[in-house]
Amino acid sequence: MKLEDLIEMYEVKKKKFGKEAYKHISEIFVEAKEVHERDFLEHPTPQGDLGQSWKPFKGHNLEKLITYIIKDEIEELGLKLVDGNKLEKTKSENLPRELSIVKRNLLIDYGDFGSHLPDADIIAYDPETLRVIAVISSKVTLRERIAQTGYWKIKLSKDKATEHIRVYFITLDEDRDLTTKTKAKKGRAIVEVDTDGSYVMSKTMIEESEKVKMFDKFIEDLRRLVNG
Repeated sequence: MKLEDLIEMYEVKKKKFGKEAYKHISEIFVEAKEVHERDFLEHPTPQGDLGQSWKPFKGHNLEKLITYIIKDEIEELGLKLVDGNKLEKTKSENLPRELSIVKRNLLIDYGDFGSHLPDADIIAYDPETLRVIAVISSKVTLRERIAQTGYWKIKLSKDKATEHIRVYFITLDEDRDLTTKTKAKKGRAIVEVDTDGSYVMSKTMIEESEKVKMFDKFIEDLRRLVNG
């Protein structure tokens, strides 16, 4: 099972469901898990088990699939996307000049302890000014990283060089932490108070707010941000 296979599965859903294909991402991964299990049993790894193999596969490829889904519309807004892991693990001198500057524009100053990048799966930036517009975390559930996402928003907001950067969370919300606003769960509370918003890819309808919305609102919100 490869990313290309997931993209092909998504395109099948897109032909069937159109703009609501995003609601069926969890179904894609259910189907993909069956294939992954067969592949694993045919070619087992020396260490680890099936569960340990599947979880990182799902998380990593959710990020890649979201990038695939939003890339064209992001570029129509005049922005570019870059994998946050690429900036994190590549020394600045080994990056193209454009990405080296983007990396520098995202650094958080920890004083005597150096400067460090926030954890971000996807970074959206303006290719003309190289200004970072938004950082996006993408996870299957909130509990995997929502507290960290809130932390990075707070850190970015404390520096005038980075205070403009929006911090978003895109999730399948398979634990249903975002479903209701009233009697909010901890994850929803963190999203509402400490991030710039979360977008849900799910068939389960949620009680929306200014900070928590279905995924189909993401590009429109980003368009308003870019157009000022």
